[in-house]
Amino acid sequence: MMAKIVKGSDFKGVVNYILDKDKNAQVIAFEGLFMENKETIAMGFNVQCQMNGKVTKPVGHIALSFSKEDESRLTNHVMAGIALEYMKRMGIQDTQFFIARHFDKEHPHVHIAFNRIDNNGNTISDKYDRLRSAHICKELTQKYGLHMANGKDNVKRERLKEPDRTKYELYDILKAEVGRCGNWNVLVANLKRQGVEVHFKHKGQTDEIQGVVFTKNGYRFNGSKVDRCFSYSKIDAALRRNRHEERMGMTAKVHETVTPSSPFGTAQSELFNGSLGLLNGIGSSYNAADVEANQEMVEILRRKKKRKRGMRL
Repeated sequence: MMAKIVKGSDFKGVVNYILDKDKNAQVIAFEGLFMENKETIAMGFNVQCQMNGKVTKPVGHIALSFSKEDESRLTNHVMAGIALEYMKRMGIQDTQFFIARHFDKEHPHVHIAFNRIDNNGNTISDKYDRLRSAHICKELTQKYGLHMANGKDNVKRERLKEPDRTKYELYDILKAEVGRCGNWNVLVANLKRQGVEVHFKHKGQTDEIQGVVFTKNGYRFNGSKVDRCFSYSKIDAALRRNRHEERMGMTAKVHETVTPSSPFGTAQSELFNGSLGLLNGIGSSYNAADVEANQEMVEILRRKKKRKRGMRL
């Protein structure tokens, strides 16, 4: 379950959009409105919003989308109940609203239209509404046992409109490049080849970098707005990890080249191997017979040294 929140000033426009016949809209819940037709609905909204003329965007519009995996379970009654609980948790209470279900897409979804001027003339707060909404959607998804989507990777790009289309295109590019680059210079160069400009935000007049902005197709996005994992600090940490892993991989390769594996796995066995190669005239031969011959040679040398010591005495 996920929500898209929009605020505006034209009740007639949002009513016409949600109740468009081409979308096969079905009203599944409402309150405080005359639902005779689109005109009476919009009129009811407009009358109440006059109670507080200071609010320039009194129109509240939220689309709640669900996974196709849950389609068989999501009856109108169930979806209305979830939408009403979502509204309550968001603080959208004591005001006019209607909820309509659409059937124009393959995934189940509903639209909520509500008056941000409540029944007492007070403004329904939108403070941190998107952040609060994300938490509430996750909680309701878990509460009702709904399918948990895999984030941005499952979003169908071909259906997106600008600037979301560019935002998701940028997400895909960053996901690929950040995962394989080892420093900012390489990352910036690779992004530029794909039409992405990179700008850094500094702290005051200092050289300390605080953030990063990506520009593509004329649209600018802070890294964290593309996705939380693409803030400056998180990209920088990812690049550091890539460098560390690359160095570790190179070290391992060098170690394998300098110290090839042997049946005995010790420095002594490598020394024996080299000695036997010289004695036998064979550069790489190393078997049980060689080991036995080498041990015999060592024993002969040891006895000679002992005899010499005895002669000195």
